[in-house]
Amino acid sequence: MSQPKPFGLPRLLILGCGDVGMRLLPLLRDRFRVFALTSQPARCADLRAAGAIPIVADLDHAQSMPRLARLARVIVHLAPPQSSGDQDRRTRRLCAILPEGAHLVYVSTSGVYGDCAGAAIDETRSVNPRNARAVRRVDAEQALRQWARRSQSRVSILRVPGIYAADRLPLERLKKGSPALLAEEDVYTNHIHADDLARIIVLALARGLPGRVYHAVDDSDMKMAAYFDAVADAHGMARPPRLPRAALELQVSPMLLSFMSESRRLSNRRIKRELGVRLTYPTVQDALATMGLPPGPPGEP
Repeated sequence: MSQPKPFGLPRLLILGCGDVGMRLLPLLRDRFRVFALTSQPARCADLRAAGAIPIVADLDHAQSMPRLARLARVIVHLAPPQSSGDQDRRTRRLCAILPEGAHLVYVSTSGVYGDCAGAAIDETRSVNPRNARAVRRVDAEQALRQWARRSQSRVSILRVPGIYAADRLPLERLKKGSPALLAEEDVYTNHIHADDLARIIVLALARGLPGRVYHAVDDSDMKMAAYFDAVADAHGMARPPRLPRAALELQVSPMLLSFMSESRRLSNRRIKRELGVRLTYPTVQDALATMGLPPGPPGEP
């Protein structure tokens, strides 16, 4: 059980304290008095044990949110939008109660760019969301920028690609033998280890510029099927079969198909130059080398 922190420490609020939030807590709890929002009372004991003060509230119910209004002026917003609509109603509710003069880091998604046909892009690329999830993320970014302007606050936006870790790998997909695209039809995909993302968030809190967008992405330059192959190889599993897009469309879910229809390569020069990021896991292969199981016969879990 962590020890209570002195009341003199600055307060910090984490909204959406899931996996990445829990990785953040050890990096923040000695510098801040950390409050963590949860809608599940059953999680309070785990949050306390990790060094946070749990706050039970629900971003989907405005009546539960007034207690957040003046709780902290340093905020990490990890909560995703709700699952329907063109607006992020959760973030819009937050913007109505967040304090003036605050400093907020928002964890968004690289999906706001839509399909870039495999082009290498930096943060000056215009957004072009192609699905409802990404449309809601663009709305959240815009709502937070407007809040920051009118409240004399500061918001930095991290656009994040696929998050992975030892317990966030597509092992079930590989076990099922779900197909991937042929190399010539495949899409470029981008990655960040969950631990590196947590460290990038801390650096954005310390050094992020007002209104600035940052790509929270590693150095990997690989297509989606190559990622699946690398995970399979590291765990002694069979690589997924490759299919042409027309055949694959009949076998995967619409959500997975949407991910397999957007190709882009994100530059991370800005996080290195402005935030001073030094990645613990520069590439997926670097991380897999530390977490893979001893190889067994092909197809064995």
